[in-house]
Amino acid sequence: MTDLIWVALGSSLGGPARYFLSGLIDHRLATTFPWGTIVVNISGAMMMGALAATAAVKGLLPLPAAWEFAAVGFMGSYTTVSSFSLQTLMLARDGDFARAGANVGISLIACFSAIAIGFAAATSVLS
Repeated sequence: MTDLIWVALGSSLGGPARYFLSGLIDHRLATTFPWGTIVVNISGAMMMGALAATAAVKGLLPLPAAWEFAAVGFMGSYTTVSSFSLQTLMLARDGDFARAGANVGISLIACFSAIAIGFAAATSVLS
């Protein structure tokens, strides 16, 4: 039951953080392309890589509650595969296959790169 409380607390912060950052970027760029979701997912991937490295190197996240709060709760509600999937579907349904493909390509390549960079950066700092 305690794990669920930590996940709920992390989730209560991650969702609003995503809403704020994604909305800010979409408002500033004033475009229908989902840049806000892309930036949220890339930054979330980088933070997840850093968290994983922190947990792996020197056991700096020794408490399961810290992982439940940060990785499962905060990161789980901060990043958004469901928004990414819906936005890609909407672009495709509108016949905008190039932008739908760009959304998939940018998201996959950038998120995978970001998690690797976050993991490597945290590992080099902590080692």
